[in-house]
Amino acid sequence: MVGFSVIAALLVGLPIGTFLFLCRKGQLLENRFVFSSLNLIVNIIRSFPFLLLVIFMIPFTRFVMGTAIGTAAATLPMMVIAIAHYSRLVEQSLLDVPKGVIHAAVSMGASVKDIIFKFLYVEARSALVLSMTTSTISFISYSTIMGVVGGGGIGDFAIRYGYLQYRTDLMFYIIIIIVIFVQLIQYAGITLARKIDKR
Repeated sequence: MVGFSVIAALLVGLPIGTFLFLCRKGQLLENRFVFSSLNLIVNIIRSFPFLLLVIFMIPFTRFVMGTAIGTAAATLPMMVIAIAHYSRLVEQSLLDVPKGVIHAAVSMGASVKDIIFKFLYVEARSALVLSMTTSTISFISYSTIMGVVGGGGIGDFAIRYGYLQYRTDLMFYIIIIIVIFVQLIQYAGITLARKIDKR
């Protein structure tokens, strides 16, 4: 579930976040209607408590996946929240790019595509990696809730075999595993962001 969420965030969330940035007032593709519409959709999705979003999406999940129960079905709401979560972080990361960089690119006659890939992403690459690190950790947290819809995962395992069977030791071990896993992801993300930050 977390893996598909990360893929969805990169393939869909990154372009949406970039488009949000470009359609803002004063940016290259300024479009008030497009920005307002995308911004509203992202805000609505991010405003939902994740458990309520999962329940709210059950009819849609059943329509798309053919079922609303199981790991495959649980992946869909995870991907939706991943896209909204990361797109907002991408927009914020790009907003930190100095305006002079964009002005310089425009003055050199760069196309919008070149500005995105050769200037914006290059300047914001460290922030984008850190944003993905933060998002991935959030996705792990979200995945522990998916047991509610039979999604499985380590959270479901902790509740089913730890809490419900009064195996507090098992719950404790699972919490330790999650903490270690999160620390490794955080360390890897910070290390990579430092390595590619050429500023």
